[in-house]
This record gives sequence, structure tokens and C-alpha cells, in this order.
Amino acid sequence: MIRLKKPNVVVLGAGYGGLMTVTRLQKMIGVNEASITLVNKHDYHYESTWLHEAAAGTLHHERVRYAIADVIDQSKVKFIQDTVEKINLEEKQVLLQNHEPLTYDYLVVALGFESETFGIKGLKEYAFSIANVNAARQIREHIEYQFATYSTEEEKRDERLTIVVGGAGFTGIEFLGELVNRVPELCREYDVDPNKVRIICVEAAPTVLPGFDPELVEYAVNVLEKKGVEFKIGTAIKECTPEGIIVSKDDQVEEIKAGTVVWAAGVRGSRVIDESGFEAMRGRVKVDPFLRAPGHEDVFVVGDCALIINEETNRPYPPTAQIAMQQGEVCAKNLAVLIRGQGELQPFKPDLKGTVCSLGHDDAIGVVFGKKIWGAKASVMKKVIDNRALYLIGGPTLVAKKGKFKLL
Repeated sequence: MIRLKKPNVVVLGAGYGGLMTVTRLQKMIGVNEASITLVNKHDYHYESTWLHEAAAGTLHHERVRYAIADVIDQSKVKFIQDTVEKINLEEKQVLLQNHEPLTYDYLVVALGFESETFGIKGLKEYAFSIANVNAARQIREHIEYQFATYSTEEEKRDERLTIVVGGAGFTGIEFLGELVNRVPELCREYDVDPNKVRIICVEAAPTVLPGFDPELVEYAVNVLEKKGVEFKIGTAIKECTPEGIIVSKDDQVEEIKAGTVVWAAGVRGSRVIDESGFEAMRGRVKVDPFLRAPGHEDVFVVGDCALIINEETNRPYPPTAQIAMQQGEVCAKNLAVLIRGQGELQPFKPDLKGTVCSLGHDDAIGVVFGKKIWGAKASVMKKVIDNRALYLIGGPTLVAKKGKFKLL
């Protein structure tokens, strides 16, 4: 087959799925086979599964991110730092905020997640969300400001030291785990009585970590309660105000005054998906077996923007880093097949090795290869998983630079 011009491959987003696609594809194809362009809002990738640590202040925000230039082959990949505004599917163009439109032959949409407030009044205005590096940094600085201000006030307002976490899913529980380790340090630093601090978790579902093993959930709740977390389960946040939140349970309404409200109860795919005319649900596209958008064989969707149904449960797979990286690998293989015009496309089948939820630096719960683990063993496994993610994208150099080596 004679190809008159190199096809343009455009990858939108440098999260787990997008960066895995690019780093795998750059190894598979020669510089004369295709042009690869990666577009990302920032010139760095951040480990979104570490953001709860940066938000609590137990890990510096610089540890959470690394430069995209460190992991891409710049002789094969052109990087554009810009914000994606819209995808024109008919003209096969990507519209950017500050650059000319990009034309593609093959497109990979890996634009990540956005916070989903479900229309709850005041959440966007008055609550924080662990959405990215800068948002995590803002949460850390805000909490520290509350402690610093409390210790200098003549008339002390105890609600300054009340922290509400909305949501008891993975993000909420992992953030609480870091928070209960960080708060004693803040109390010592700012001469605050630890008994004045309240950490409250509000969850609308009837259980913490819905869908997780009940025995492990009980372990996690016990660990966090012993460290001072108050759980309000089966309780819905009705409104967020400048003074705190209003919740309801069994027709009983309660106001909780708080200096800090962190919303960790919902994510959706990118709004670019909706605005570009894809068939989607909350910014997520139900992809075909090869990770392509329905009706668009030249457009792949991976990561938080992809919706894949688990046939065993008839529910969508959760949008995890593990799945996004596996999608990136399959997406790169399928792009190489299409670029060369030979071979078979590979269907995507998640290979779930397990799930681990941290409860702070030295504790965790998880199911790995079908076995339940908790405590120090689970905590070590969590750090191994974190280091593995770095290795898969950036090899041993990135692990040496950003890895977690203090296992306990």
C-alpha cells in the first residue's frame, strides 16, 4: 500500500490513558509512519490518585506531578500546551483556545474527569473539590489558614476547625485517611487543642465505600473513627453555604457549620464530549469493543471519558487509573494497526488485578488477586501500585525521581 502522506494522530489529554497511549505508540511506530501530537492544558502530568495526599498536606504538590517532556520522545511527538474547546467531528478538527485548529486522521480523546455536583445548591461556589494539582494545593493552604487564623483570634470560632468531607467513596476515604494524620501536626504547629477539631464525613449511600468488601469497609470505618472521624451515613447534602452545609436524613434537616467543605462525591467525563456532539452520558462515551466512539471509527476514547459495561454486573467499570492505563496500551496497538493498514484490531478487556484504598501513610485495605488485605501489608501494596504506574509510563528513571520508597 502506498501512502501519500503521514496520518496525523492527535491525542487530547495527558492523564493516565492519554500518556500511556502516546508513550506506547512512540515505541511502536517509526518517525516516518505518522505524526503524533499531544495536547494538554499543562506541561505536566499529575498522578490523580495521589491528589488526596497533596490536598491534606501529607505530600508536597511537586511530588504529585512530572514534566510531560520527561516521558515523550520529542523527535516523534509534538506537544502543544493548550485547552481543548471543542471537537468538530464532521471536519475532523480539534478547536483549541490559543492555537490554530488541529486536523486529525485519528483522534484519541483522553480529557479526564470533572467534578459532578448533581445540581446541589452552593457546591460550586462554596465547596472545594480535589480536581487537580492546583485545587489540591488550594485545599491544603485553606485548611492551614483556618488553623493559623483560629490560633490568633480573640473570640475563637470553633467551626473554623470543622472539616466536612462530602462523599465516602475512594477519594473521600483516602482523603480522610491523610487528613487524620495531618491534623495532629497542624494542632502542634498552631497550638490548637485537638479536641476542638471536627472531621465529618457525609455520605448519601447506606454504606461507606459502596460495592467494596463489607469486612474491609468495617475495618476502614473503625480505623478512621478511632482517629476522630464522624460518619453521617445515609445523609444527603442539600445545600452548601458560606457557613457550612445543610443536610437531611429521614426528613430531619440539620445545619453543620464548617470552615472547610471538600466535595468528593462525584465525577463525570469532560464537558468537551457533550459540546462536541458525541452520544454520551455525563461526559462519558459508551465505546465499541476497540475503544472507538460509536459512528466514528477514527476516534478513540479512553480513561474517564470512556464508558465500558462490565457484562458480569451489567454496570459500568469504575474509571480507575488501572483501567485507563490498560486502555492506553490497547489504544496504541490499535492505532499502530490502522497506521500500517495491516493486522487485526484488539478488543479491550480489563485485566483487574485488584483494588487498594489507603487509610493514611501506614494503613490501607484492599483486594489483590482475589485476596483481602489490610493494615501495613495493604499499605505497602498501595505504594507498589503507585510506583508501578510511574514505571509503566516513564520507566526506572521516573520511579527513581518520583517514586514512593518509604514503605512504612
